[in-house]
Amino acid sequence: MRETLDRRIPSPRRVVARAPAPRPAPVEATGIARMLPPTPLARKLEAREFVVTVELDPPRGHTVDKLVQGAKLLKEKGVEIVDINDGSLGRVRMSVLATALLIRDHTGLDINMHFTCRDRNLMGIQADLLGAHALDIRNILAMTGDPPRTGDYANATAVFDVDGVGLIGILRRMNEGLDATGSSIGDPTAFCIGAALNPAAEDAEREIERMHRKIEAGARWLQTQPVYDLDALEGFLARAGRIPVPVLVGILPLHSFRHAEFLHNEVPGITVPDAARARLRDAGDGALRAGIDMAQRLVAEVRRRHAGAYLMPSFGRFEVVAEVLDALH
Repeated sequence: MRETLDRRIPSPRRVVARAPAPRPAPVEATGIARMLPPTPLARKLEAREFVVTVELDPPRGHTVDKLVQGAKLLKEKGVEIVDINDGSLGRVRMSVLATALLIRDHTGLDINMHFTCRDRNLMGIQADLLGAHALDIRNILAMTGDPPRTGDYANATAVFDVDGVGLIGILRRMNEGLDATGSSIGDPTAFCIGAALNPAAEDAEREIERMHRKIEAGARWLQTQPVYDLDALEGFLARAGRIPVPVLVGILPLHSFRHAEFLHNEVPGITVPDAARARLRDAGDGALRAGIDMAQRLVAEVRRRHAGAYLMPSFGRFEVVAEVLDALH
């Protein structure tokens, strides 16, 4: 999600959502899935503890050394959960599952794995999800995914057998011991299922309608795109009516006036308030310091008003996010 905001991209095409099939009767868990403890993320959500997660992009190559170093720095700051992107912007990167496993094994951090529908057909989706569960990667942020035309392979084939709503339905059925056709998979899985939310979407009513469909399909929490105005976010949530799941608020620290202007003017779905852009403009060479200060104030306010914060380090600057997290200690 964060990498999408570091580059100018066209608006993604709309993908027609496929409603999940009627919910079948749950299958009683009799084996290992029943014995699995909840993930740290699931446990925090259930206990209504404040959640902090930080996004990591898989590498363009085949080594994860720098990513592991960044993850370890975040862990030193008290981070327990990291998000791993899945092929954002249609660019070739290491597989999300391999990256998730390597980061988990090198750091011990809980993984929230993004999972998209672009590159996998219905069979591939289920195969990869079962593999992730077998490797104990059980937090899944279900997303439709960016179309190939946003990246380096504009002519690559996009699958989209289902969209994010349909993917959530598949995960929910696996948690009931069934595949997408209703056939048994044996012991039910124990996925913790999340969904993305864009409170600054151009078509707010459509976004609200999809949000409710995602929750009905089985999403247990929501993660937003970057937010810079909590009052505007809460106005959007108020329009949506009752939201029975926690919301993790996206925070992307601003590095400069140019950075803020780019996000505000060129990236659909992001609004940087006039006052914030003016402060960065007036800060001159101290703009990064001002951006960190604003992000610290924002994360402290999110802690008071919402279930959690989802931080996105621009340009791979993990040290900036680490400093933002000082506001929580």
